[in-house]
Amino acid sequence: MSSDTPSYTYEQAGVSIDAGNRLVKAIGPLVKATMRPGADGEIGGFGGFFDPRAAGYKDPLLVAGNDGVGTKLKLAIDTDRHDPVGIDLVAMCVNDLIVQGAEPLFFLDYFATGKLENGVAERVIAGIADGCKQAGCALIGGETAEMPGMYASGDYDLAGFCVGAVERGEQLTGERVAPGHILLGLASSGVHSNGFSLVRRLAEDKGWKLDRPALFDQDRLLIETLLEPTRIYVKTLLPLVRDGLIDALAHITGGGLLENIPRVLPKGAHAEVDADGWDQPGLMAFLQAQGNIEPAEMARTFNCGVGMVLAVAPSKVELVRSRLEEAGEQVLAVGRIVEGEKGCTVRGSQGTWSGKEDWEAVHLG
Repeated sequence: MSSDTPSYTYEQAGVSIDAGNRLVKAIGPLVKATMRPGADGEIGGFGGFFDPRAAGYKDPLLVAGNDGVGTKLKLAIDTDRHDPVGIDLVAMCVNDLIVQGAEPLFFLDYFATGKLENGVAERVIAGIADGCKQAGCALIGGETAEMPGMYASGDYDLAGFCVGAVERGEQLTGERVAPGHILLGLASSGVHSNGFSLVRRLAEDKGWKLDRPALFDQDRLLIETLLEPTRIYVKTLLPLVRDGLIDALAHITGGGLLENIPRVLPKGAHAEVDADGWDQPGLMAFLQAQGNIEPAEMARTFNCGVGMVLAVAPSKVELVRSRLEEAGEQVLAVGRIVEGEKGCTVRGSQGTWSGKEDWEAVHLG
């Protein structure tokens, strides 16, 4: 090779293998902290192993899901608050598994950025590990991709993948739901991880001072209320699901109440939601007032204070409510199931509006 020819390296092109190796070493203790029966908590191989028998399953059906955090990430990046979004990433996946009746078993993450900044990546992955511990699943692997030119400086993206299990015949399909079932809700912790493109637009247009106390909660900064992690409902719901006390669950994400509840209903079942059955949280009222948002738009964009909806037989309602409240959940009266076309109608003092399962929105985002 001619001495006049420059010698190129991967690092000169913007990718540091050493930085990636340092990150893997740094997150090792975080991964080990998520160890559970079936997973040894080690990381660094080409793939992660999980033993369903060691987790106590005899004839399991596997349930898989993946998700991201959406543009909530941009708000976290812009305000240098990276710790909560890892919890969000896990929550969006594991909450989708529990609605099938499945226990989340293991989780893998994908972290992509233009230039790896270990301090940021570690904070994000620490949040992922925290979320896994909250959900009782093991973080058994992941991928960190450093891709110069693909992302603006400081930006990154996240994707999460989770696999769960439910014993054959015990999965929740919604087929047990019938007219007369009662709809209970579990309170959300905030906006969760949907609707942030609208939140960020309002913040910009209205000139919100994110680092000042929220108008609706003087004890917290506005940015803290907006970035509050998505609540993980797995450990409170799983015992009730296994005891046969819940007939269907709907995770209230994109599409809100109007489009998510019908996803778990059989034909001939229609959800009637009483919007006056619970107090709208201050954050939701703030968003609605700031954007002059129509009630129907609120109901299909935000969770409106309800992160999960349960369909429960009338005879089991009080027992379910009692056990959930003992577990620390705030249980809300959401509505009931009536005969009619599969769908959802929300009624309240602000009006009446209807929706149905929108498969194009569900699958194409």
